[in-house]
Amino acid sequence: MKQLINILHDEGLTLVIKSADGIIHRFTQRGVKDLLSLVTENPAVLQGALIADKAVGKAAAACMVMGDVKHVHADVMSEPALAPLQAHGIKAEYGQLVDHIINRAGTGWCPMEQLSRDIDDPATIIQKIKEFFNSH
Repeated sequence: MKQLINILHDEGLTLVIKSADGIIHRFTQRGVKDLLSLVTENPAVLQGALIADKAVGKAAAACMVMGDVKHVHADVMSEPALAPLQAHGIKAEYGQLVDHIINRAGTGWCPMEQLSRDIDDPATIIQKIKEFFNSH
C-alpha cells in the first residue's frame, strides 16, 4: 500500500489502483468519474484491488463496494464512506477522517456526498451518480 500512496503523491495523481493481477493503474480525473467508469465498464480492475485515493466519500465507497475492492487508503475519507467499506469487509485507512467531503469551491458539501447521503444501497448510489452525470 505504501508504494501506491507514494505513486499517488509523487506523480500528482487522484487515484492509483493495483489490480489483483499486479498491474498498477493511474488516474487523474477528479471526483468519482474514474471509479464509476471502472465499476460499470471494467469491474475486473477493481475486484480484489488495492486503492490509494486523494479523497473518498460515500459515492466513491459505493463504487469500491460494488467493485469488490480489497483495501483502500484515502488521504481524506468521510465518515459516511468508512461505514459501508468496513461493513463489506474492505480494509479502509485514511490520513484524515472528516464529517463529509466538501465541494471544490470549499463552500459546502461535495455534490456526490450530498447525492448519496441518505442512500445505503451501493447499487442505488451508483444509479444516482449515473443519472447526475447524464443530466449535467
